[in-house]
Amino acid sequence: MIYPKIPLAQSIIEICHAKGIHDIIISPGSRNAPLTIGFSNNPKFNCYSIADERCAAFFALGIAQQTKKPVAVVCTSGSALLNYYPAFAEAFYSQIPFVVISADRPFDKIDIGDGQTIRQENVFINHSLYNANLTEEASEENDVFINEAINVAIARKGPVHINVPFEEPLYETTNKLSVDFNVTGLVLPQRILDVDDIIAFSTLWNHSRKVLILVGECTPNSIEQKWLDQLASIPSVVVMTETISNLHHPSFINNIDTVITPFSPSEFLELQPRILITFGGMIVSKRVKAFLRKYKPKHHWHIDEHRAYDTFGMLTKHFKVHPNQFFKQFLPFVKNMESDYKATFQNIHSNRKVKHNEYLSQVPFCDLKAFESILSSLPKDIQLQISNSSAIRYAQLFDIDTSIEVFCNRGTSGIDGSTSTAIGAAVGSKKPTVLITGDIGFLYDSNALWNNYIPKNFKIILINNGGGGIFRILPGHQETETFNTYFETSHCLTAEHLAKMYQLDYATASDDASLKKGLSKLFKQNEKPIILEVFTPTRENDKLLLNYFKALV
Repeated sequence: MIYPKIPLAQSIIEICHAKGIHDIIISPGSRNAPLTIGFSNNPKFNCYSIADERCAAFFALGIAQQTKKPVAVVCTSGSALLNYYPAFAEAFYSQIPFVVISADRPFDKIDIGDGQTIRQENVFINHSLYNANLTEEASEENDVFINEAINVAIARKGPVHINVPFEEPLYETTNKLSVDFNVTGLVLPQRILDVDDIIAFSTLWNHSRKVLILVGECTPNSIEQKWLDQLASIPSVVVMTETISNLHHPSFINNIDTVITPFSPSEFLELQPRILITFGGMIVSKRVKAFLRKYKPKHHWHIDEHRAYDTFGMLTKHFKVHPNQFFKQFLPFVKNMESDYKATFQNIHSNRKVKHNEYLSQVPFCDLKAFESILSSLPKDIQLQISNSSAIRYAQLFDIDTSIEVFCNRGTSGIDGSTSTAIGAAVGSKKPTVLITGDIGFLYDSNALWNNYIPKNFKIILINNGGGGIFRILPGHQETETFNTYFETSHCLTAEHLAKMYQLDYATASDDASLKKGLSKLFKQNEKPIILEVFTPTRENDKLLLNYFKALV
């Protein structure tokens, strides 16, 4: 076995292995050479080399998203580290275990004019759950910091930063360990509901005829189906699920925006819940957020082991348990009340589906029509990754087969790493993976394709509407040069030459017939990654989408 000669590097590598970190994404550089040598020469680790640090971090995030285990990213000193920040923030808000290990110059080299040197200590302080600023020599104190950082990433599900100063020479090796490193155990707390809380809050529930449960992003199969079935049987309870909730029941409202959007003020008042219960990640639907912020429920309870956000401006209780534990303890105390709350929503939902189908049957080819064809054509049992901005919002309007696992970076809702995350997730899950992305997000993250690990069955569906089309449906849109240049980011670029450069298959579609043909080719191709680029009419998409919501009434 080849080890780095620097003892501190040896300690980090051995503690990472002892803590169950097996996937290491290395951003090439010199200052991190001791770590690169140690990780890459150790068969206990799966090492990946990705040159663009921003892409490397999102690739790591995708693996961690799927494995539920911490993944480490390793970089050299200087600005390289700063490129990890978008993924670091996403890990913080999406509660994904994520470990950044940055090589640094020794302390006496900071701020004296040395190259590739910045103030790296605590650089992620606003979003880091733990910052381990190590000293140069291997020591018990350093071991404590390394252990604690990794323990926190696992226990609190989020990002941590380990900053490691190395002095030259950096490339010397040895064939045996020279350190006695220490590993501290990880104790995860057993979180259960307080009996007094169960009695008090179940009493509130049992006196409420209108209980709305709103579910954001959830890991597939993380909520036991028996609790979902029980919730679905209660007449006073309406369950609204987003596409990335990965929760399914015939009585759940899974196209929130199609139900909420056309309500009149009197309907909003009639359907205003008395109790709102939320769990899962961030909420995509702006419409349901606007509804609940204006027509506030009397009580808002959030269920999460770690954090609760006051999304609607009236959070009244944070239950710090896993949703399964909450329902296990709480639901035996819930009584079925006479209520038409669920029935009313179900009736509205059914009527909206009729209008939805009527409109889609006569609308010309556009973003909306493309998403209808794409989502209804997806194979079963795949993983679907969706980019932010318009892609995830269009996807929310349609049903997706319940065998498909759906993911999106909704922690910060940024467009900056969707493709890199999707590739990492495909590697981490080993499942056939489809990414649906918009043109701006795809172009912004095009270095994601500079990656030697893209699985052969990875597929990209790129909706190219010539710019940031979502801005056309936002209040304040005007057809001006300023809008087209600085908001929509109009362009005439395509993915054709990128596909050729990175040796991906490529196909195009621009109407119903060519899309059907392109999708057939896409799903038959499993010998190499493929991009299907779908061109839609820039000037028509917003009008057709706005008319869609009017047609639902």
